[in-house]
Amino acid sequence: MISHNRQAIINYRLQQARETIALVGFLIDNNQLTLSVNRVYYGMYYALSALAIRHQFETSKHAQLIGWFNKEFIATNKTDSKYGKILRNAYEKRTKGDYEVFVTFEKEEVILMKTELEHFIEAIEKLLLNNY
Repeated sequence: MISHNRQAIINYRLQQARETIALVGFLIDNNQLTLSVNRVYYGMYYALSALAIRHQFETSKHAQLIGWFNKEFIATNKTDSKYGKILRNAYEKRTKGDYEVFVTFEKEEVILMKTELEHFIEAIEKLLLNNY
């Protein structure tokens, strides 16, 4: 049984993830594409954090969280491997956009990433509902 406090944090993280979808749409509409990529990744991160909290996995390292997800959910076929690829792609693009200079993203690419964010969040919510 999950504690009330832990469930409240899970719900909060999922709400952050869902709100990020609308923010990404706003940023895309205003041609803030690099910032959109950043927010796409963080929307996935918030959802993944909810799953990690459910499983009492804690880390401050993004790469460790992604590795945990791949080991516990992708490698065990609890969710489709495409979600591991989507997450890795978003992480790599976010890192590139945040730390490299003169990085640009195409609007169509970022719109696709927003769709992938929506699907990723749905997949995480499904894992949470199925008590994985």
